[in-house]
Parts: sequence; structure tokens; C-alpha cells
Amino acid sequence: MKRLAAVVAALGLAAATAACSGGTTNKSGGSGGGGGLFTTVDVLKPGLDASGPANPWAPKGNSFLGYNAMKLGWVKNHLTDPNQFYPGIAAKWDIAPDNSSITLHLQPNGKWSDNMPVTAEDVKLSLGIAYTTGSTAFAVTPGAAGAAADIQVVDDKTVKVTQDMSNPSAKFARGVMDSFVVPAHVWSSVLPADFWDKLKTSKGTGDAADKAREEILAIGQKVLAFAPPKDVSGGPFVLERVNPGEALLLKNKNFYNAANIVPDQVKLLNYSGNEQIWNYLSAGKLDQAGFTAMPTDVMNRIKQAPGSNVIKGFSPVAVGMAFNQSKKPYDNVHVRRGLAYLIDRGQVTKVASPEGGTPAVTTSGIHQKPAQEWIGSELAALEPYKHDVAKAEAEFKEAGLQKKDGKWALADGSPWKVTMTAPAPFSDWISAQENIKSQLVANGVDAEVVTVADYPVYLEEIAAGKYDVGFWLMALGPAPYDIFQRLYGTSNGWTNVAGKVAHSAPGKAGNWMGSAEEIDVEGVGKVNPGELTAKLNAVSAEEAKPIMAQLAKTANQDLPAIQLWDYVNTQFTNTTRFGGWPAQDADVLRLPAGVWMQLGMVKKKQ
Repeated sequence: MKRLAAVVAALGLAAATAACSGGTTNKSGGSGGGGGLFTTVDVLKPGLDASGPANPWAPKGNSFLGYNAMKLGWVKNHLTDPNQFYPGIAAKWDIAPDNSSITLHLQPNGKWSDNMPVTAEDVKLSLGIAYTTGSTAFAVTPGAAGAAADIQVVDDKTVKVTQDMSNPSAKFARGVMDSFVVPAHVWSSVLPADFWDKLKTSKGTGDAADKAREEILAIGQKVLAFAPPKDVSGGPFVLERVNPGEALLLKNKNFYNAANIVPDQVKLLNYSGNEQIWNYLSAGKLDQAGFTAMPTDVMNRIKQAPGSNVIKGFSPVAVGMAFNQSKKPYDNVHVRRGLAYLIDRGQVTKVASPEGGTPAVTTSGIHQKPAQEWIGSELAALEPYKHDVAKAEAEFKEAGLQKKDGKWALADGSPWKVTMTAPAPFSDWISAQENIKSQLVANGVDAEVVTVADYPVYLEEIAAGKYDVGFWLMALGPAPYDIFQRLYGTSNGWTNVAGKVAHSAPGKAGNWMGSAEEIDVEGVGKVNPGELTAKLNAVSAEEAKPIMAQLAKTANQDLPAIQLWDYVNTQFTNTTRFGGWPAQDADVLRLPAGVWMQLGMVKKKQ
């Protein structure tokens, strides 16, 4: 849930209710070129909360990733390797060849904004906090894949984290590096004195272990609510103040790489929806903004703003039209295939995400760009499901559907209406569904679009099996397991606990897709896609490739979802005040501009 929500926010699919109002800035830095004020928005935090704490774990906290919130490292946007990073709190790292451990070497001159040194004890405490919030590598769930077994302070600047190899994960190092680090001298009170003993007990079995796990998760509520008296930052900036209109951060002169940081101040503007970001960009108010869904006419207006600059890169996410196979007629693969032939994906993408997506070449379960790396020539061999009304009608007839007076009905003659659901704030999804509705109606298939209040409600209700058809983020790379677990994981009945795969019946344990547990795939034979997906969690990249090919064939033939478009990461920058922006297709484009600054980008305008 946490990871998924982060992905959606990064795509600019934002909804919030906070009002935007004006605010003042510290005038000492001015608003001119480098050395002055850098203005942006945080696409991860729509709706600033002036009373929010400087707490990176708090959902409405005033801790901004890459600015005053720091992680051990920053994940590179690599096509296929989840374990490539840029330095953060850690200057370098050693990953064991079998992924059994990662040894972290901290920045030798790393300091907090209050001039205290960043030490291994800070990292250990932060990773302890991660256990209380259920962070990836630091889960207390028994048998969790990729979980840390031990955290060892080697010396003041070195920490070794060991993986529980009873259920290993190839992306264990990523789970460790993608962790927040906070100062122990500020945060130590959130963990009880006996925390590490509780953690050791929680790794066992029986009543004592169960109780320890409950107590650790209860500490997480204390963590989420913790409000430091002031922001003590390990990042390039420190929070100065927040009001309903903006957050102001000042340069942290104690930052380990302060010489790379050009702006004296950063201002993050409040917004409650995509339209406000469009208006900021059109007026040239922002030096940088992350991906925001928008129609072509808005993009053209933004491009006309003085200094406007658009940078595009790879985004390892696709959107699919997913089916609840517990609902008729979606239990029939020929109906799903008929819809795949009937829907013109190019038209849908042009209407819904013209600047932020490319039509999917087919349904493979993989974004088309890394698909070339993972399955090579197998991609071209998949059925493309090009728009073809005749093939759609043939598939509908094969499914037993009836056509009466130009309208398709179910096999028993009762009416058929394709009901698609989307969260109201997601303008591109709604536009896509409205376009699909028009295409279907024009070809004799009755259809409607239903919206729900927000994304959390959407996730809750789709998991409960309340929808016939919904949009589903898929192909979440770069890790092979993450790519396919969206199609063949919990949402489709398969869970991976302690290295053992279990399957739940449709309608049980979050299984709302309801695919068959075993599928006979042409050219492959009978496969259990959930078990194949689970194998991806521990194998090497080369070992993953044939498994990925089998799963791509399975998804292409069985269509638990129709892959509609693959996202493109479109970033907005302005060259009026700053230069040194990342190049097109740079692997830093999914990281905040604060990280770009840490890496020596974002220079004074010459």
C-alpha cells in the first residue's frame, strides 16, 4: 500500500482539500538567480499541513524528500536492476554476492544541521524505527521476503545489515538503502529501552512472539505522531516555517556536500489539485515540478512560459484495465480478448495521457522499454491485440454473447453493461474510461463510468471485489517480482509467506481478479503464474528472463488486465533562474530536485 501510494503520487495523480493562500518568504536570499530562492512543489505531498511535524514517516509531515528528509541512498531509475543507488547518508556500500548482506559506509563528514555528526547509531535507531512502520526490509511479519535478520554497528561510520536467508529477496539491498535516517539524539525517545529485545523475541514463534510483534507495531503509531521540537536535518536544507500556502526551507550549511547546493532557500508551494500546478507552471512561478497529468492544450500553454523546459524519461509503470473475473462475463477469456481488440489504445492514450504515456504495444505485464531487456524477441511474438472490430466480434461470439438490435447481450440474453470505476481525482483515468465508454457504445457494448471519492477508498473497494472493471497500476519495475506481482500477487489470489506460495479462492483474502490457479499457455504448457512470480523474488537477472517470458505469454493470452499505456516521466523545469538540469532520459528524473542538487546539478544561471 505504502509503495503503491508513493508511485501514484509521483505520477501527479493528486487530491487534497487544503486551500492555497499567499505567503511571505525570507527576503535575505532574494528571488533572482542562483544563490537565491528555488521554488517547486512536492508531488508527494498535495495539501500542506501547517501543523504537521518535521517527521519523514508522518503522512502529513513537513519533511520533504531530498531537501530535509534523507535516505541511506537514492535509487537510480534503472531499466532492470533494483539495486543501483546514488549516495545519500551512505557514501558507499558493499552488497554480498548472494545478497545476504549489505555493509554501509557513512559519509565521513556527514553532520546534522545542529552540527552533531551522523553516526552508525543514528542509522541503527532509524532502522529500528523502520521495523515499527513495516518498511520493506524491516518487516516483523514472520517469513517476510527480503527481511533483515540483524543490524550490526561495525564502527562509528559503518553498519552491516544481514538478510534472513530463509526467504531471500534479490532486492534486499534496495529495501535497506531506501530507508530514512534521523538523528538519534532527537528521536531516541520513540523506541523503548527494551526495543531490541522485543525485536529479537518477535522473530520467534508462540504467544510471546505474537505479543512482541503487536507491541512493535503499536510503537509505530507513536513514531507517526512524533513531533521534534525543531527540524534537525541531515539534508541540504532545514525547515524554517510552514503556512497554508507554502513551506520555506533554508540551506543547511552543515550538509556534507554543501558546496554543491546553489539555492539559499527552497519554497514548496501548496496545491490541492493538478490545475494549480498547471497554473504555476504557465505563470513561470516554478523552477521545477514533477510529473503532472495534463491534456495537450495545457502542455502547449506551459511550453509558452518564458524559460519553460520539459525533460522526459523512463517511468517503470503502466496502467491496465483490470477485470473482476468473479463477475460475468469477465470470467470468459474470449470476452476479455474481445474487449482488447475493440479498444483502440492509441486513441485512449491520446485523450487521457498524451504527454505522459505511450500506447502499450500489447499486454505483456511489462513496460515496453524494459520488456526488450527482459524478454527480447518474445515481445514481438505476443498477440498485439491491434484495434480490430471483426476480431472483437468473433471473440464475443466465441464467448456465447448475443447481438440483438446492434447491441451485445450476455449468453442468456440479459443486458450487458461494462461498468468501469475510477477515483475522482485521477483525471487521466477518468478521461480514459470515458473514451473507452464511447468506443464500446459505438460498437454495441453498453458502458458506464462510475467515480469514487478518493484513491484510498478505491483501493479498499476494489480489494473487496466491489468493481466489475477498474484501472490498475502494473509493471512496477525494475525488480522482476514487483513487475508481475501486480497481476499475479495478492490481488489475484497468491501470497508469498516464508517462501511458500498459497492461493486463495476468488473473493477471499483480497483476491478480486479471480484468475484460474493454473493456466494452459500455448507453447509453454500448464503454469501456475503465482508460483512463477514468487520465483522471481530470489533469482538472478539472467535466471529471471525465461520466467519473465513465460509470465508475459501467460498475461498476453489470459488477459487479467488489458495494458493500455506505459507511463512516461515528464518533468518540468525553468531555465530563467537556474541551469544544470538533468538531461533527457537521465536516471535521476524520478528523484526530487533536492537530490539533483546533492549530485551537483542545478547551477546558477549564467
